[in-house]
Amino acid sequence: MNEIPKIYQYDDLGKVVTRIRDDLNNLECVLLFAHNGTGKTRLSMEFKEEAKRRDGRNTLYFNAFTEDLFWWDNDLDGDAERHLQINSDSAFFDGFKELALEEKIFAFLEKYASFDFRIDYDDWKVVFSRNGEENIKVSRGEENIFIWCMFLAIYELAIDGHESYNWVKNVYIDDPISSLDDNNAIAVAVDLAQLVESGKDNISAVVSTHHTLFHNVFWNEIKNRGLRRKTYFYHRPQDTTTYTLRWTDDTPFFNHVAQLAELKVAVETDNIYTYHFNVLRSIMEKTAVFFGQDKFQICIQGIENETLLERAVQLMSHGKYSIYDPTHMGEDNKKLFKDLVANFLKRYEFALPDILKPEEAEA
Repeated sequence: MNEIPKIYQYDDLGKVVTRIRDDLNNLECVLLFAHNGTGKTRLSMEFKEEAKRRDGRNTLYFNAFTEDLFWWDNDLDGDAERHLQINSDSAFFDGFKELALEEKIFAFLEKYASFDFRIDYDDWKVVFSRNGEENIKVSRGEENIFIWCMFLAIYELAIDGHESYNWVKNVYIDDPISSLDDNNAIAVAVDLAQLVESGKDNISAVVSTHHTLFHNVFWNEIKNRGLRRKTYFYHRPQDTTTYTLRWTDDTPFFNHVAQLAELKVAVETDNIYTYHFNVLRSIMEKTAVFFGQDKFQICIQGIENETLLERAVQLMSHGKYSIYDPTHMGEDNKKLFKDLVANFLKRYEFALPDILKPEEAEA
């Protein structure tokens, strides 16, 4: 029987970074799965800053701050010369002008998008075109994939040891596919795994994501390529400053199982929020699909007060309840929610991780 993966608990982000850095001494890639709102971007920035304090600048990173290095000039006066402006002061663009990266960027971009582009290195701007139409404004998703392909081109230069990027010893990539459909998520995961493998001799990689499909495809890719790797479920319990890393061994951690474990803890502690109905409905829908059904109602069919419980799920899961602005659930709805969770767990016997009960703590 396999050993149950350990859970490590930390009281600040710096200690999480230390754990990951220690792993990279012996590994080529560390993969983190985490829900939105747990501080993935903050963790990536703490990793970069810690690297600077210890070793000087050595981390090339992609996260929400990378996307902020670009902004749109929509030509509000003429409405004709729209372009994407580049912040040329960032070290991200070291040697960029001399390298003329269009060809490298396009080699990645043509896999994902149908537009063309031109970089004006004098004014540090990007002009897009499609089907002969110039100065177009691409969609937010297309903009993100363009920036991602620019990052991949720079990552490739770092792997090749180009003098402008020979300072790169680590890459830290946080959620590269936030605006992509499933087909592109798979393609991005495969392309990234190939680059990680290409650079494994001199550059270590940390990748974090909330996207289940991307996580599983990327994990299987680096596993099949024989890379030395480790994957964690990274978690911050609601309303706490505690961070946990659950090592998931060679089994990718499934998003809905982690969410269900959180709901079970919420019920046990009577700490139930209105958004938990949204989470429960999502889990029921995934479970129904797994069993070849197209409606979540199959998950509560035949239980006591079935009609009342179904109506509660329908009404409560359509509210605009957010994990970022949590509101405690009323007592009547709490009872319905507890009945739903109890019946669901009785019918579907998931092996739930004790994500809030660390087996091993690190100070």
